[in-house]
Amino acid sequence: MMSRSFQRLALAGALAGAGLLLATGPAEAGNKPPKTVPVRLLALNDFHGNLEPPTGSSGRMVDENGATVEAGGAAYIATHLKQLSDKNTLKVAQGDLIGATPLISAAYHDEPSVEFLGKVGVTASAVGNHEFDEGYSELRRIMRGGCHPVDGCSPAGEWKGADYTYLGANVIFKRPNASAEKDALTAFGGQDTASLRALLKDYGIPALPPVTVRWMNGVPVGFIGLVTQSTPNIVTSEGIKDLEFIDEVKAANVASRLLKLVGVKAQVVLVHEGDQVTAGQSPDACSAQPGAGNRIATQVDAEVDMILSGHSHQAYLCTVTDPQGGKRLYSQGGSFGRVITKVDFQVDVRTRDVVRSSVVADNQVVTRTVTPDPEIAEFVKTWKDRVAPVANKPIGRITADVTNTASASGESSLGNLIADGQLAAARTGGNAQIALMNPGGVRASLAYAGSAAGEGDGVVTYGEAFTVQPFNNLLQAVTLTGAQLKTVLEQQFTGGPNAQPFTKILQPSSNLTYTYSTGAPWGSKVSNLKIDGVGVTDSQTIRVAANNFLVGGGDAFLAFKDGADLWSGPLDIDAFAAYFAANPSITPPVPDHITVTP
Repeated sequence: MMSRSFQRLALAGALAGAGLLLATGPAEAGNKPPKTVPVRLLALNDFHGNLEPPTGSSGRMVDENGATVEAGGAAYIATHLKQLSDKNTLKVAQGDLIGATPLISAAYHDEPSVEFLGKVGVTASAVGNHEFDEGYSELRRIMRGGCHPVDGCSPAGEWKGADYTYLGANVIFKRPNASAEKDALTAFGGQDTASLRALLKDYGIPALPPVTVRWMNGVPVGFIGLVTQSTPNIVTSEGIKDLEFIDEVKAANVASRLLKLVGVKAQVVLVHEGDQVTAGQSPDACSAQPGAGNRIATQVDAEVDMILSGHSHQAYLCTVTDPQGGKRLYSQGGSFGRVITKVDFQVDVRTRDVVRSSVVADNQVVTRTVTPDPEIAEFVKTWKDRVAPVANKPIGRITADVTNTASASGESSLGNLIADGQLAAARTGGNAQIALMNPGGVRASLAYAGSAAGEGDGVVTYGEAFTVQPFNNLLQAVTLTGAQLKTVLEQQFTGGPNAQPFTKILQPSSNLTYTYSTGAPWGSKVSNLKIDGVGVTDSQTIRVAANNFLVGGGDAFLAFKDGADLWSGPLDIDAFAAYFAANPSITPPVPDHITVTP
């Protein structure tokens, strides 16, 4: 299986032999060839299956004039892409195009979103961490085609596969079989195997195509795809157990050498990693605070001409310095299809390299003031109609908004509600005593004035609940000692051996209370830990409910992996729906279970 699948996933076709890539591009007969030719890139990142216009804060964007405008939606994206496209255009993306998606896409394993992206002409994309939400095997199915192994074909019939190339230069096999190296070598179509052997020995055997090449105006442009190396900490471990996510800079440099080996000097990195920004800035400002994205942007080989990023859901346009002192673009275009990054540049016909001084970038907000593309609007309506019977089914009521806005302690009303629902679902069978929910898994708020047409205020539909928890994680329970539970809670904070990148406060069920000190050193932050008002001792055993992402050590909560007597229950969304069924009218919990001291 490895031999055939690898050849389909690797570079066969993308780098179809040295002769092709080193050939001179076509010139108009009788005309003096131009010194440079234009190329335009249009880039999207972190679309997350938002075929319908996203709502609330997820559907608003600060524009170039400082105004906050409604933005996003597939039909509007299509219109803007058409308006921005010319004969010199290539459309690319930086990952998380699927995963953590609304029900209209997630119900069909994101096939509708991938089809939409193909319809609008995306030609290559880096993988994001969310592309691995259902595991590597499912990602390969999305790339190559075929019906889902459990749920079968969607209403559209057999899935044909993505029309664009997914790239992941830093995703390699942990234990490739004996034929994998041969497959990797032969996929390059007659290149210098000695050089390739040296590269692969230093690098490993890629599980995804590291690079792809597109021709524009007679010159080749190479794209290198990267995903954050933190992926194993933020997706379910079982689905990626055979993969390793290596340092992005190392992988990019090897991929750049591969492109140079076949004569491709115009190089673009598409990376699913980025930085945070100063809030409220223009999408065209360089408001990025140097972090993981900036490290990649400044350290990858100087042969790379620009870095288009994602993952942090921010919009910025920056100029950074490469390792040889040259200037290059480092950008990102927000999230949810609210921004298209337009990059124009010239490629020298003789050297086939990007003229760096010609690079001009602009983050274009996908406003909803344009006419939505009729073909895509009808496409979205078709999928909305297909999923409507499930999405519009009421599951309960709320008496007021239940938000995912963090309180001063870091907990939220909705986070507490989800944890309470998980505790209720895991008491029988799992013998759970408390529950903890990861804050990043609470993707949206529940509005009292919801979107269920004709149902009246306070109604919560299955579709709205799914928007809150779109991952289809399993609810599980494990036994931890009191000392291990305290370690889990300590791992919420930076400074520990688990390398938590920023503070992530787990959302507790209502019967769990404790205090944390902002000024205490790591390991001594948590105190006064109680369950049902009774103090927890280090030696007692506690059954803790959480989703399988956390139980597998996700979000750097590694102490969960020390849990014993694993029990698996329903899907998290089903546990949430069951809690509404048992409590038809829910008052928002007060997020006051954690006390904060200096």
